[in-house]
Amino acid sequence: MNIFVCAKQVPDTNEIKIDPVTNTLIRKGVPSILNTYDAFALEQALRIKDKDPEVKITVISMGPPQADQMLRDCLAVGADNAYLVTDKKFGGSDTLATSYILSEAIKKVAETEGNPDMVFCGLQAIDGDTAQVGPELAEHLGLPQVTYAYTAELNEEGLKVLKEVEGGAQVIQSVLPALVTFTKYGDEELRYPKIKNKLKAKKASIGQITFEELKDSIDETAIGLKGSPTRVNKSYTPTVEKVGEIFENMEAGEAADKLIAALVDKKLI
Repeated sequence: MNIFVCAKQVPDTNEIKIDPVTNTLIRKGVPSILNTYDAFALEQALRIKDKDPEVKITVISMGPPQADQMLRDCLAVGADNAYLVTDKKFGGSDTLATSYILSEAIKKVAETEGNPDMVFCGLQAIDGDTAQVGPELAEHLGLPQVTYAYTAELNEEGLKVLKEVEGGAQVIQSVLPALVTFTKYGDEELRYPKIKNKLKAKKASIGQITFEELKDSIDETAIGLKGSPTRVNKSYTPTVEKVGEIFENMEAGEAADKLIAALVDKKLI
């Protein structure tokens, strides 16, 4: 039983700042982390493996060479294999191009690791918040999909998924193979690695997939910046104007009356 987990290295959004002149993200000095939602997906894969040690987990990431460390962190918590999809030709890809590249990379990895029975993704990346790559990847791979999943477990019929819906949760039974995108469930977090596994992951071999490995199957006009139908024009911090009125140097009752009159005047009460 094979589970492929798609993971992305993202800047820690708690540390991100925007250049007020260029309106671009200041990435220098900002630490990179495993995307939060992808961590939820990896934890669910690990829980399935806990119940069945024969399950093999392969983590795949598309990104720059430095994403190698994030993949080692995934190995340290229990993933079996890791592959980095990296090439300058992939740079600037939007969600559609990214999902296309990942789909071809998954097919390539499957030649070595075997076809995936499940593909797990995070709901969205915290640096983009589009929630598009997972569903688009399912379409490229021709797989049924369940989005906004809390948990997933194997049963005789395939995969039982607890899915977030407005006002509650819904249980969905899916056949395999299938793709699932995960969101946070309660206070569950990705488990911590053991020291011996961290040392082992540090020495592990990370497979690399470049354009050269995919050139026979991929359409070069559909990848990278030129192959992306969408563009990010700019990023900026919205200007928030705070307008207030202070009632002072008066009795509490008088201040309360003025406050109520002001709110009524603005039709707020």
